[in-house]
Amino acid sequence: MAMTEGDPWFARPTGDLLGFTTGAAAAGVRDGTPTRLDVALIVSDRPCYAGGVFTTNQVIAAPCVVTRRHLERGPLRAIVVNSGNANACTGEQGERDAIAMAKAAADKIGCDLHEIAVASTGVIGVALPIERITSAIASIDLRSDGWDDVARAMMTTDTRPKLSRHDCVLGWAGASGTIHVRGVAKGAGMIHPNMATMLAFVLTDAVVGANLTGLTRSFAAESFNRISIDGDTSTNDTLLLLANGASGLKAEGKDRYGVQDALFRTCDELAQEILADGEGVTRVFKVVVRNAASDEEAMLAARAITTSNLVKTAIHGADPNWGRIIAAAGRSGAKVDQTRAAIRIGDVNVFESGAPCAFDKARMREIFTEPGLRIRIELGVGKGKAEAWGTDLSEEYVRINADYTT
Repeated sequence: MAMTEGDPWFARPTGDLLGFTTGAAAAGVRDGTPTRLDVALIVSDRPCYAGGVFTTNQVIAAPCVVTRRHLERGPLRAIVVNSGNANACTGEQGERDAIAMAKAAADKIGCDLHEIAVASTGVIGVALPIERITSAIASIDLRSDGWDDVARAMMTTDTRPKLSRHDCVLGWAGASGTIHVRGVAKGAGMIHPNMATMLAFVLTDAVVGANLTGLTRSFAAESFNRISIDGDTSTNDTLLLLANGASGLKAEGKDRYGVQDALFRTCDELAQEILADGEGVTRVFKVVVRNAASDEEAMLAARAITTSNLVKTAIHGADPNWGRIIAAAGRSGAKVDQTRAAIRIGDVNVFESGAPCAFDKARMREIFTEPGLRIRIELGVGKGKAEAWGTDLSEEYVRINADYTT
């Protein structure tokens, strides 16, 4: 559960994230956009413990390959990212270009290239204009307040930058003070559970232990992996968590729960920002599954519902077509006892004990105009539960992706 103002660790975000600087530049990665920010750097003034989660797609972009390798070597100092070109399916040259980006960043800040994480997003199958990118990296003006520029440089079909910040008061384990967490992300299409065309970087100045990969996986499972826009999984998905310890405050004892909560809230807020900014999205909906055989089966059903094109188009049309919902759950692989199953849209029961329910159509129309549309389905076989989020599917989504070269 996220912290609120009454919790002992809660702090309103105020100060700067200690020990990190950021900046962006225009490399002209996209033809015809020479002044658009498209290359960015996030730099720590000291080595960071780091964790990462990457695409589950079997076709993996060169930046993910290189960054995984660098994470295995040890701490990181910086993240370099470009938009407009995914550097995916670009052969051996693609990996050389990803390494060249790392080297340019390393040369700029004075560290080993293995201390650099690399990320890219954009069109697949086109070689990077690597000379322009490395030149832009060298020109970046690093400063403490460059987060908005970084977020804008990461954007592709996004309509707005995605940023999150949370602070946390420590003091249970000894020295007291405030640690800071900042997050930046991009994503609007090809968003599907298990990481999708999504880049997200979460940074903290807390002193956190070396095993951040486990934490990163846990945060991904509870935030980014629970959202879906179009059911497509990208070649470039990357979630990175970096902790540089510049605050000198340790996440120990009870304090570690506060730090972990601040980190999770940052991930969750970024995930919801991505969902709300989905390509052509007019409605976001939450699916709550209860009484499944297990939590795993509950998630199977939740994901099947959020990714069903028939459900998504019904949501877009404000059509309470519960038949599509029960059908999606039934094909998900989760056990369903239709004689005990139930479906509620908003606060209205539409299906119960194997039969439809009469409902007030005027109230249902109101529900579809209210923010935070919620669908609850009970499978009637156990105590498993899960939640996931999805979006509608609109004509605008088709237009955007029909015109976007991939």
